[in-house]
Amino acid sequence: MYQSSTFSRGESPVSVIGAGIAGAWQALLFAQAGRQVTLHERGDAAMLQSTSHWAGGMLAPYCEAEASEPTIVRLGLRSLDLWREHLPQTPFNGSLVLAHPRDRADFERFARMTSGHKRLDAASIRELEPSLEERFRDGLFYPDEGHVDPRRVLPQLHARIAEAGGTIRFNSDVKPDDADGITIDCRGLAARDSETQLRGVKGEMVIVETGEIELARPVRLIHPRWPLYIIPRADHRFMIGATSVEAEDRGVSVRSALELLSAAYAVHPAFAEARIVEFGAGLRPAFPDNLPRITINGDRMAVNGLYRHGFLLAPALAELTLGYVARGVIDNEVMRCA
Repeated sequence: MYQSSTFSRGESPVSVIGAGIAGAWQALLFAQAGRQVTLHERGDAAMLQSTSHWAGGMLAPYCEAEASEPTIVRLGLRSLDLWREHLPQTPFNGSLVLAHPRDRADFERFARMTSGHKRLDAASIRELEPSLEERFRDGLFYPDEGHVDPRRVLPQLHARIAEAGGTIRFNSDVKPDDADGITIDCRGLAARDSETQLRGVKGEMVIVETGEIELARPVRLIHPRWPLYIIPRADHRFMIGATSVEAEDRGVSVRSALELLSAAYAVHPAFAEARIVEFGAGLRPAFPDNLPRITINGDRMAVNGLYRHGFLLAPALAELTLGYVARGVIDNEVMRCA
């Protein structure tokens, strides 16, 4: 899986383009390794146009095994360690997977396709999440998984980069060929000028607010038409997501809104009285195989195709890129030379 390569760039400065979750982790690990790092972001510090702004922030490699390649699980498990190491305050309260009795077959399939879980009965579900009392008879609990709020954790990562000696330049629309030293392109869909196979996959979400429900961890509902997750956030808010639509507009369709809200109601009827705070959609950059890719072309590298696994994969991909620059190590499943 791994092989050595000769790579020597001394102490060349590092330019990272794109301050979303992929670029932020690249800049952080290189800065902490003592490199002179500049992180460029074409938008402002609010990051409203970033795909990361609309992400769920789940750190759930065990659950992702149900529909993802082993590479995603491998990198995701490594990323859990890196989140714990570099942001120890990251919540690791686990993930809870639920299904109604009529969807029992899909629930059992999910259990077979994944590992790292404990089976729960109604009493155990109530103990974990009192708000769900009497709502479900069976559940799967993945105790080692976590989650972050992207809109809170990105500023934290940016602050850590600055603390490590890195420089962040917002409103800096730099192209890879114009950057200094080693360049790491993390522009997502904006990199289609060089990554022609990229496509955008729309993920729609809704944020609601209610004081009638409390959740300590992400809850996934197994449903044949509306598989979804509900992620607790601060101030009695919940993110409900997310669709996966092969389209590149940023609008939220009426159908998607109805399905997301209907699925949330199926988890708990109190969501019917929640206040809708926000609808939104982000475009996830994906290659045809939906797997991440690190492309190497001399001093130019590109990290892209994280699809819907950005927050899960970004730390491990940054570690791989740093390993290549520092020691010439290549991960054959992820890296390729242009």
